[in-house]
Amino acid sequence: MIKVGIIGGTGLEYPNYLGKVKKITAETPFGKPSSPLYTGTVNGVEVFHLARHGDDHSIPSTRVNYRANVYALKEMGCSGILATSTCGSLQEEICPGEFIVLDQFIDLTKSMHASVFEKYKPGEVRYIPMAEPFSEDLRDFLVEGAIISGFTLHTKGTVISIEGPRFSTRAESNLYRSWKADVINMTTAPEVIAANELSIPYASIAICTEYDSWRTDTVSPAPSEVMQIITGNKDRLIEVLNQALKKLKGEKE
Repeated sequence: MIKVGIIGGTGLEYPNYLGKVKKITAETPFGKPSSPLYTGTVNGVEVFHLARHGDDHSIPSTRVNYRANVYALKEMGCSGILATSTCGSLQEEICPGEFIVLDQFIDLTKSMHASVFEKYKPGEVRYIPMAEPFSEDLRDFLVEGAIISGFTLHTKGTVISIEGPRFSTRAESNLYRSWKADVINMTTAPEVIAANELSIPYASIAICTEYDSWRTDTVSPAPSEVMQIITGNKDRLIEVLNQALKKLKGEKE
């Protein structure tokens, strides 16, 4: 049976979309992952679900053990990772409540341990190509899943990942817009870097929750309003994942 890892972001901590869920406690050379691995089946695919911020969403983005999370899924034999996240919009046409499947990143994190290579063996060199960091096949499955479900989707976009937990200043936000970035978050870059270094295909779908601070004619939403957008899109996000898994199974058979 095909095995796929799903890293659930904010709002998708527990995998209630899985059947006959079992919990696995994992250990890795980088320490414990953020949560136990929950395994079950969807559309004939064995899924290993992991909560990026912990079961109770107690781990801030700067303390997520990205390396352990990705390593644990690879050790389970996952042939790819589908990740969910939230983001702020840097472009007028990307509106709150809409999905975006990312295809490029700009990494502005500073202190997080993204690389799995802490040292080399004598004479060894590990430079990882990162021109196309996201799996084109997995991205296509997510895009097709959203289209089949009839949801508004942006089929590509560049995400800027910042350190957090603070949001960007208006000056920073306008700078990112001048770089032609589309959305901003705090988790994607270190996660996809680890996936590439561990040679596991990775794709990410993000829910836009608000406009970033570049926009002056709107008021930043309260945390409760952001969570309302996230919870209001949870079922739609699960539907996209289900459709993507169905497509993936058909492609692999």
